[in-house]
Amino acid sequence: MPEANPNAAPYTADLALLQSAAHTAADIALRHFRGNYQTWDKPGGAGPVTEADLEIDAMLRDTLTTARPTYGWLSEETEDDAARLTKPNTFIIDPIDGTRAFAAGEKHWGHSLAIAENGQITAAVVAMPAIGKIYWATRGGGARDETGPLQVSPQSNLDQAQILATKPNMDPAFWPNGTPGFKRHHRSSLAYRMALTASGRFDAMLTFRPTWEWDIAAGTLLVTEAGGTATDQSGAPLTFNSAKAQTHGVIAGGPTHREIIAIRG
Repeated sequence: MPEANPNAAPYTADLALLQSAAHTAADIALRHFRGNYQTWDKPGGAGPVTEADLEIDAMLRDTLTTARPTYGWLSEETEDDAARLTKPNTFIIDPIDGTRAFAAGEKHWGHSLAIAENGQITAAVVAMPAIGKIYWATRGGGARDETGPLQVSPQSNLDQAQILATKPNMDPAFWPNGTPGFKRHHRSSLAYRMALTASGRFDAMLTFRPTWEWDIAAGTLLVTEAGGTATDQSGAPLTFNSAKAQTHGVIAGGPTHREIIAIRG
């Protein structure tokens, strides 16, 4: 596991804790990946959950809350507890982001680990074990992967942009001033889409659906610390550890972010 950025004080200790936990989560996930394990469908069409999701969730909750007993806890695979709303600091966790891809034996799934302090993300890790990538950031300390600092793309021409989005987001109803000509790409994990945007491999990512905080908390810090902007679909700032634990979609990127907001009016 890469070392934490030594210039990322005062959140270095929290980052190191998340990095260590992500390493353990990766070990568990890879032990199950493409093997035999149980899978269930969540109620209400909320998607699948696997034995690996639940094992990782239990490990992360035990490891992280033992190390930081005063922090709250918000995870996709743990029943929500409103006590987190009274905590200045809260872990926001997706044990496996991209469970459908994981269950299908595809590689684009990962672990999304973040800490929110008074609504803002201060430390974050996105780990992608099946492809051997890890990204991390601290508030004010920059964003990095194992090759060095991350920097968002400088692309400002929306029609020439490469953007990560699912096909339903291209519905003309979302683009009242006309659908732009950017090239659409897709990855299963929202956290990975944000990490790829932070690294400049894509110019932006977007989703107009209500978005769970655990899918985007870590990625939001990666993008902003890489010099980009992350907001909801209206351009409003993102805040975390809310009662609903959802945002009104998300748009993230470099200058392309501004162009997306502008064209949608």
